[in-house]
Amino acid sequence: MIAGTGTLVNVATVLAGATLGVLLGHRLPERVREAVTDALGLVTVLIAVLSALAVGDAALESAVGSSAPMLVVLGSLVLGSIVGSLLRLEQRVESLGGRLQARLSRGAASEDRQRFIEGFVVSSLVFCTGPLTILGSLSDGLGLGADQLYLKSALDGFAAIAFAAAFGWGVAASALTVLVVQGGLTLAGVVLGDVLSDAQVAAMTAVGGLLLLGVALRLLRVRQVPVADLLPALFLAPGLVSLAAWIH
Repeated sequence: MIAGTGTLVNVATVLAGATLGVLLGHRLPERVREAVTDALGLVTVLIAVLSALAVGDAALESAVGSSAPMLVVLGSLVLGSIVGSLLRLEQRVESLGGRLQARLSRGAASEDRQRFIEGFVVSSLVFCTGPLTILGSLSDGLGLGADQLYLKSALDGFAAIAFAAAFGWGVAASALTVLVVQGGLTLAGVVLGDVLSDAQVAAMTAVGGLLLLGVALRLLRVRQVPVADLLPALFLAPGLVSLAAWIH
């Protein structure tokens, strides 16, 4: 199988699901769309918790010690939030969503514009911060198969239906984010080879779970957590694992 096929399938399912969701969304009352969003938020909480539990992974504890995994995750998030805030990643993602909305739906009302941006931002974060995004894309690039991305594609397709019913065409625009992020990770797998240890993958999975929890809080309208500003934490986690393992 050619590397990158999994990402292309994922993009196709997001576009198909978003189209179906938009067609269904106009037929659903507002209260139904809100209920769907709440349901997605709760499911995202479940996925986030299961991913975050990787902080107790045996390989991670063996590499850095039993008390250090939590510090690795905390350090990744704190340092990542500083880097992301300085780079204004959340603002840039929202700005990208605004530019896409302006090109795709000129003359739309302010409320429709905000709905498009929120759909783009939330969908991009949900589709691109989970452990399957990282593990699946790297595995695809390493030639180990794209089975994980095929599973993710099915999940994202159903999620895109629900998201698009609530947010509209902004969800379809998130397919661009999926293509760039997963394509980049797949390319990294091709170029770098198998460079991440089980401990480093576990740390990234735990950090990704907490980022997904931030997405869930947005979906449930609890707090608008600037998750995009926290994304650098995913890439800092492996380095902190190496540092903690050296100290240990």
